[in-house]
Amino acid sequence: MADQVNELEGKVAIVSGSARNIGRATAIELARAGASLVVNARESKDLCDEVVAEIEGAGGKAIACLADISDADAVRTMVDETIEAFGGVDILVNNAAVRSNIPFLDIDQAEWARIAATCLQGTLNLSRACIPLMIERGGGAIVSLAGLSSYKGSAGRSHVMATKDGLMGLTRGLAIEFGEKNIRANSAVVGRFDTERSANAPQSGYTTEPDIPLGRMGVSQDMADLVRFLVGPGSSYISGQTIHVNGAAYCPH
Repeated sequence: MADQVNELEGKVAIVSGSARNIGRATAIELARAGASLVVNARESKDLCDEVVAEIEGAGGKAIACLADISDADAVRTMVDETIEAFGGVDILVNNAAVRSNIPFLDIDQAEWARIAATCLQGTLNLSRACIPLMIERGGGAIVSLAGLSSYKGSAGRSHVMATKDGLMGLTRGLAIEFGEKNIRANSAVVGRFDTERSANAPQSGYTTEPDIPLGRMGVSQDMADLVRFLVGPGSSYISGQTIHVNGAAYCPH
């Protein structure tokens, strides 16, 4: 996206899971648009500090906040730090997630809870903490990121798909309930993206792009550009929607 205007000047954004990949690119892109950023991760302080340094080096404003978003108290502390630094919250990007690939019959209660804690409970915690602040400031925008496997299906990921479906349902509910407060909420579905994964994370298995009509995998900037649009003034009548970013590999109707 070209740097045409600082359309998010004066806005404050929290991007969960923004130390790497899509979250990192999104935080930097929103800062490029003029927003003040809260860069969040559970424990990757060095990486968060690198993102903050990049934003500040380009003339933007950002702070790093380590917080496990599945912990409501930790989220409250992060939001309090945001208020202290920037005065409030206007934008929430629910990007944090955990990856898992386990056969259904091997999923125990602990693994189910681990996935739901970040993918669903974390979004609930952040939304409950941020929405009152958005109301105080006259409105806001929420974008929640989901995965293509929730639509196409994938063996070994039923627990992840269940929580991501719940995430999208929650986001639609927020759009309806808080539309009268000028708060918009949308979901963005990530297709096959070329992102760095930690050493212990399950790999996607996507190594080629024969069935992606655009002929390539997505990159983090593709999603960052969409999020910038969805939280900006150009999408002021878009809410409650689910937008797919997959190079036409999957075309819902």
